[in-house]
Amino acid sequence: MKGEEGVSTTIKVSSPAALGDAVGQRATGEWFTIAQERIDAFADATEDLQWIHVDPWRAADGPFGTTIAHGFLTLSLLPRLASSLVEVGGVAMAMNYGLDKVRFLHPVPVGSRVRATTELTGAETVAQGVRLASTVTVEIEGADKPALVAQTLALYVPEAPSPS
Repeated sequence: MKGEEGVSTTIKVSSPAALGDAVGQRATGEWFTIAQERIDAFADATEDLQWIHVDPWRAADGPFGTTIAHGFLTLSLLPRLASSLVEVGGVAMAMNYGLDKVRFLHPVPVGSRVRATTELTGAETVAQGVRLASTVTVEIEGADKPALVAQTLALYVPEAPSPS
């Protein structure tokens, strides 16, 4: 794990059972640019065609001076922004288990660069494996507030033991 500002970091553990020892660790991802084409594609997919997202000319006179990404678009990018921040060995599969809380704190103007920072906040052994709780913050380069903060849950299912 590297700790330099702007450099991607990764939390690495050997197995789902070792996630408890990693609670409290943080990792930061790479910057990712939010292009108008992505905003338009998300608008088409969700049928959320508000002018603030898809009409650059009208948005130029709006409250942000440009189009902005949908809050749910930014949230939907968590797999892209945060999935590489935690590496767990000995996993048969890992899956999104849900969200406990999400707050959209700052609009993301088109052309902005965003990145995720994750902090592992809890690890609970359950019947299927280990449920990992994290707080993921999506930062906007140059902004004083993050785009969003989400409390996420993931389930890590360990590989079956090898028959002896």
